[in-house]
Amino acid sequence: MASGDLERGTKNRGNNSNIPSYYVETAEKRWTSWIIPMFVAVNIAVFIVVMYVNDCPKKTRGLEGSCVAKFLHRFSFQPLKENPLFGPSSDTLEKMGALERNKVVHGHQGWRLVSCIWLHAGVIHVLTNVLSLIFIGIRLEQEFGFVRVGIIYLVSGFGGSILSALFIQQNISVGASGALFGLLGAMLSELLTNWTIYANKIAALFTLVIIIAINLAVGLLPHVDNFAHIGGFISGFLLGFVLLLRPQFGWAENRHSPADARVKSKHKAYQYVFLLAAAVLLIVGFTLGLVTLFKGKSGSDHCSWCHYLNCVPTSRWKCQN
Repeated sequence: MASGDLERGTKNRGNNSNIPSYYVETAEKRWTSWIIPMFVAVNIAVFIVVMYVNDCPKKTRGLEGSCVAKFLHRFSFQPLKENPLFGPSSDTLEKMGALERNKVVHGHQGWRLVSCIWLHAGVIHVLTNVLSLIFIGIRLEQEFGFVRVGIIYLVSGFGGSILSALFIQQNISVGASGALFGLLGAMLSELLTNWTIYANKIAALFTLVIIIAINLAVGLLPHVDNFAHIGGFISGFLLGFVLLLRPQFGWAENRHSPADARVKSKHKAYQYVFLLAAAVLLIVGFTLGLVTLFKGKSGSDHCSWCHYLNCVPTSRWKCQN
């Protein structure tokens, strides 16, 4: 992933004596990160509540298999054959708000499109997402503030839920992965729309694309909701063009200069084009997705091969269940 050094590096702008030779973002405000730590705390707190409600010793009494880590009493985990991620049962997750298509479409429980973002299947799942959120989110919040990053996180999670519900018919889905992929998508579009102010831009782009590709490839494994990843990524990618614009080079330094020495515009024309196109695609995409979902239609009806984006069958596993 592109590091802070790549993002805040210098850039040679030629020999124009009216413009500094190197661009350093010292004039930009550095925000104190608080919404990302809050999201981390909420994810952990919700998982603890879910495990309390799950109460494995009581609900698995007399059944095959035994709870894991029994010393945790009602916080102990389901048998590993049932949940290898050290977490609750699927019944508990469904009760607490997991994404389940039939309940959303036919049970009028659209709130599950949001509640599922805060649920996790197990300790491994929640720790992976929390660490990723800290690593990705805090840097973005320090650069762009809590409002924009908070919007990207929540809207991307919602977008991931919509795409997941359109394509996954039988299984439940939980997790903040769609929201996390939204932050990755926003990082990529932020790099593209602010291309002219970056140093080492090719290295930053290559690193970020490789990280995104690896994470999407992991989503092709069974039991991973890659549709949530893809939906979150696309939502965050488009939101990045809308919310994460930076002024073009020299604007901040020269806005108080004499009129004949000023940079003409705060943003370049292509940034406005990206912003407008992304805003239109976001509105159209969310509208079509929600209308299609609540009409009870499946995304697979219009894309017969899209199921391969979620799982690729091999000799070692099948993708039906």
